[in-house]
Amino acid sequence: MPKTAPLRLSTPTVDRPPTTLAGLLREWLPGQRWFAGKDRPVADLGVLSTTELFPGCLHLLVHASHTGVPAPGGTPPPGDCYQLLLGVQEHVSPRLARAFIGRVHEGPLAGFAVYDALQDPRSAELLLDRLRHPGTAGPLRFEADPSVSVPAGLAPRLLDAEQSNSSLVYGDRFILKVFRRIQPGVNPDLELPGALAAQGCTRVPAPVAWFRTAEPRAATLGVLQPFLPDASDGWALALRALAAGDEFTTEAHELGQATADVHLALAAAFPSGGEPVAEIDRTETVTGTATAMIERLEAAAHSVPALRPFVPGLRTAFGALVGRDAGPPAQRIHGDLHLGQVLQAGHDWFVIDFEGEPSKPLAERRSAQSPVRDIAGMLRSFDYAARQRRPWRPEWARRCREAYCAGYAARAGWDPRTKHALLRAYETDRAVYEVLYEARHRPDWLPVPMAAIERLAVRGG
Repeated sequence: MPKTAPLRLSTPTVDRPPTTLAGLLREWLPGQRWFAGKDRPVADLGVLSTTELFPGCLHLLVHASHTGVPAPGGTPPPGDCYQLLLGVQEHVSPRLARAFIGRVHEGPLAGFAVYDALQDPRSAELLLDRLRHPGTAGPLRFEADPSVSVPAGLAPRLLDAEQSNSSLVYGDRFILKVFRRIQPGVNPDLELPGALAAQGCTRVPAPVAWFRTAEPRAATLGVLQPFLPDASDGWALALRALAAGDEFTTEAHELGQATADVHLALAAAFPSGGEPVAEIDRTETVTGTATAMIERLEAAAHSVPALRPFVPGLRTAFGALVGRDAGPPAQRIHGDLHLGQVLQAGHDWFVIDFEGEPSKPLAERRSAQSPVRDIAGMLRSFDYAARQRRPWRPEWARRCREAYCAGYAARAGWDPRTKHALLRAYETDRAVYEVLYEARHRPDWLPVPMAAIERLAVRGG
């Protein structure tokens, strides 16, 4: 195959089949679960960097721009940067039929077939080997914790459950998360677990190895961590308890303790994110938070008509923040905490996936926020679980919520339930986000957050 060289992706015209790499990728990308622009046709693809990782495998960062009306001043429609690992061979084995993207007939790869290399066990093995031997490949840098030994020959398997990223498990000992949608800067899923490990926090699997890029701008591309083979995620455990008619309060209490442990360790690891501030500044911060929540509510109501009758009541939830107790200081948090982001192994709870909400800008995900946001996310998750079976069991969810908050209070030294206005506002903000998400992606699930919207708007929490 050709050696590493910048690829120029030309976009095919509409009236001919895709014969260039760009044309193939334009058709393939929207069908991937991790592609964020499914509702916006891809207008063009541009290659930001190309690196030959090893013979037969190219690492690409591509920018996908979308059709749309240019912003004032001629700014092009927004797009996203994606990380691709492409296998390039003259002939593709039948066992890689699912990974096959197409055959290129024009450009520097003319005559070659391309496929998703993460679905190729051989390519996955060579990628781990890169991580086992720190070094560089073009703009890519592979780094590792020298105190951890990763053995060779671990069999890889690609997980099917990933949504916004792709994950490979090696020998049931390590898991490599390959970020698909790339934003400049340090990804929190590398930054926060590393900082927590330095604090001695055992609630989070520590990074073992990782890789980054320096071009076109510095960014995190993937993180290798220990894998917990016998662990079950909180969502599966909660649904199992509901199906058996069992309580989940003991688990919820312990999960509240685990959340507090992580918050305390994050506050210690990033003290500048939790420094006390003057009361006037805290008041201004709360006012700004309420304003941002109201803006998100109004935008969601514009898109989802079912939300509109509840807007006046929901606005009161956000308005109630003004002049109230600002709550605990802002600090680094998980950012997208729910039952699917926690694992129970033995009797211990572990917290994973610190990436935050991938749709938000990286700077926002790395900013200091109220720990109540994480707590509200978990409370909403209990409600979601309780509505997965008929009849709905609201009392099961209420008892889980109480137990979780009690467990958190036992570790953190303050009780989220005493911050009623703050907790209600953050839970309402989360429910508004859920309404918008379900309306766009899973309309059948819309009644779940709408039930919470009615509760929060009509009965005040």
